Amino acid sequence: MIFLLASVAVQILCAVHVIRTGRNQIWMLFIFLFSLMGCFAYLVLEILPEYWGNRHVRTIRTQAVSSIDPERELRAARKALELANTSANHIALGDALAALGRHADAVAAYQQGLALGPGQDWRTQVKLAAALFENHRSGEALDVLANVPDVPAGGERDRRMLLRARILADIGKDAEARGLFEDVVTRIAGEEARCHYAAFLLDRGDQMRARQILEEVEQRARRLDRTQRAAQADMYQWAANALADMRRT
Repeated sequence: MIFLLASVAVQILCAVHVIRTGRNQIWMLFIFLFSLMGCFAYLVLEILPEYWGNRHVRTIRTQAVSSIDPERELRAARKALELANTSANHIALGDALAALGRHADAVAAYQQGLALGPGQDWRTQVKLAAALFENHRSGEALDVLANVPDVPAGGERDRRMLLRARILADIGKDAEARGLFEDVVTRIAGEEARCHYAAFLLDRGDQMRARQILEEVEQRARRLDRTQRAAQADMYQWAANALADMRRT
């Protein structure tokens, strides 16, 4: 009896949706003639395609695929490289390895891609510098980054400045690193730069400024929806925990 009532309720909801959204009235026949199977067909063929391109749906879908099969992109990159030993395919392999945190392998892939390329691939040079830094080779990373020409003001320039600040902090050039951090956090989108700066400040014992930065992160995070926060859940959790520790002490 409960199943029958639930089935009727679902059919009514689908029928109301057909009418309110002006869909083809033939769906009414399918919904009431085939019951739940008709409703399922309506959902799959009419509703889901409309929302499949939605930004939040795309994010959820990407996160689901990544969690279920994290090496999917890596396998695809390796397969492409087997078919064609090109600069672009080596760089794509480096991107897939870096996304998985396999930075030593990513360094080798980027270097091979640059060796096969025509030269002047500054974007890949920056990726190589980032992989070297993550592989605890900050001196080499700074040398690579130093050879990359400046770009006009914008997001790309700010991301490079953030990477340079992190490298400088890692090799102990705190004054230069702090100056870059203070500059870049005023412009760069997202909270990654603020969290890196806060971690730098905490390591140097400047809890007052670190707390100011983390409170900004907290305020901005409140304006994000769940999907946006989920994309960098670990970062926001670290920021919340660090701020909670400072407030307790």
